[in-house]
Amino acid sequence: MREAETKSRKLARQLRTDMTKAEIILWAQLKGRRVNGNKVHRQLPIGPYIADFACKARMLVIEVDGATHSTDAEIKHDLRRTSFLEGEGWQVLRISNLDIYENLNGVLEAIASKLPPPSASPPPPPQAGEEIKHKTRRTPQ
Repeated sequence: MREAETKSRKLARQLRTDMTKAEIILWAQLKGRRVNGNKVHRQLPIGPYIADFACKARMLVIEVDGATHSTDAEIKHDLRRTSFLEGEGWQVLRISNLDIYENLNGVLEAIASKLPPPSASPPPPPQAGEEIKHKTRRTPQ
């Protein structure tokens, strides 16, 4: 494992234990496939960054922005981060702490709209002339 990956994983582990109040509230709603059956990870390393929350299957990153995302330097960092993630094929959804505190249902609706249920499409019907294969249970003789 490369040194940068080791550092990212160690930092991600630390961030999982030091989640903000807003992240704790949101995580309680996201964990356990609670959003349309989609698995969401917390503090997931992606390249040189660590996403607050991410759904790998849907390539969605959910970033919780608090007071540390308001200065010019922080805003520029967030733009570079978003640009990198989008360049890797991820969609980034930014949510403010205030929205989590005051409009959690709206936040969850916005997330659910980006995380549709996994498709469970039935197998196609057999073509004309094709046999339908049934699994038969063999009994020992």
